[in-house]
Amino acid sequence: MEKQKLAFGKTNFILLAIGMAIIILGFLLMTGPGSTEGTFEPDIFSVRRIKIAPAICFFGFIFMIYGILKKPKKD
Repeated sequence: MEKQKLAFGKTNFILLAIGMAIIILGFLLMTGPGSTEGTFEPDIFSVRRIKIAPAICFFGFIFMIYGILKKPKKD
């Protein structure tokens, strides 16, 4: 039987998995305690949650786009 031709190669799938892991890391960095009606939590305005985590997610999405657009090597 012939080998099936897939749109993505092994490298593409690895790059997509790395990109997804980076995005998940960014979302995990955004988590934390929230404010309620009774108490105010100043941690919601921390640099980690406002600047660093969204930047990490953005780079993860860019990395996934690169993983999609990268041409697989021809045998």
